[in-house]
Amino acid sequence: MDLRVSVSTVQKVAVEKLRAAILAGVFQPGDRLVETDLCKRLGVSRPSLREALRSLEAEGLVLIIPNRGPQIPVLSWQDAEEIYRVRALLEGEAAALCAERATPAHIEGMRAALGEFDKAVKRDDSAQRLTATSEFYRFMQLGGGSSLIDAMLQRLLARINFLRAQSMSRVGRAKHSFKEMRAIFQAIAKGDAEGAREAASVHVRNAAAAAKESFEATDNARGSSARAKRTKASQ
Repeated sequence: MDLRVSVSTVQKVAVEKLRAAILAGVFQPGDRLVETDLCKRLGVSRPSLREALRSLEAEGLVLIIPNRGPQIPVLSWQDAEEIYRVRALLEGEAAALCAERATPAHIEGMRAALGEFDKAVKRDDSAQRLTATSEFYRFMQLGGGSSLIDAMLQRLLARINFLRAQSMSRVGRAKHSFKEMRAIFQAIAKGDAEGAREAASVHVRNAAAAAKESFEATDNARGSSARAKRTKASQ
């Protein structure tokens, strides 16, 4: 039995660890990623790290700037708004297809994920909320059976998860998210395609509104910090 760990496995684990850290807010938008520090923290070689960073760059979670190195990109509200618009269209259609095509196994998978989301909300477990949400949508997309929609959403997945973390960071948003996801589930379980499409679209629109508040709060905080530094420098 060959127990050696391949280089590709190391790179995959490095990508997963870095992605989780970025989505959890360990690294903030605008932060530079120092390769020597990351190699030490991850316990990987520089070539493995660079391959991992290139993978994350393809997902839009890392920006590699020539002569400056990798950093966490600053996602503008204009960028986020476009993502939400596309997401509303794609997830609305995925929900409608799921209502028409889902098997009992898909319905049960969504039910279980929704239950885990509810538990995470009550425990105020942000990481588990994101995991449960991803599972909910995974079963919804499987139930819809559209490989094209799946591929398009997969390209946006990392940024969608980042924005989910932003929107659900707003006080009380997670409880509203649960109610909205439950409405999606109930429509799908009844086979109501139009109801599922509308419920999914409403959920995305409400998430976008919460994310916008988060972006505005962050911008205001940055502005206050910059003004304080200028005031201190002029004294």
